[in-house]
Amino acid sequence: MSIKDPQFLYMFLVLPTLFGLTLIGEGLNKVLKSEKMGWTSIVFGVLFVGVVVLTFLFFSENLVGW
Repeated sequence: MSIKDPQFLYMFLVLPTLFGLTLIGEGLNKVLKSEKMGWTSIVFGVLFVGVVVLTFLFFSENLVGW
């Protein structure tokens, strides 16, 4: 599989971003129900989306020369 294939984009960027957003949404739901564990889900969701963004920036810099 090449880095420029659409499957790469879906597997390494879109699906993990949706998972991170799901964690954030679940955390918000728990926080609104006054459960303290919701903050943990929000933090992990934000970290997960942050890693995906950093991965995108890394690969976009490497794709310029290809």
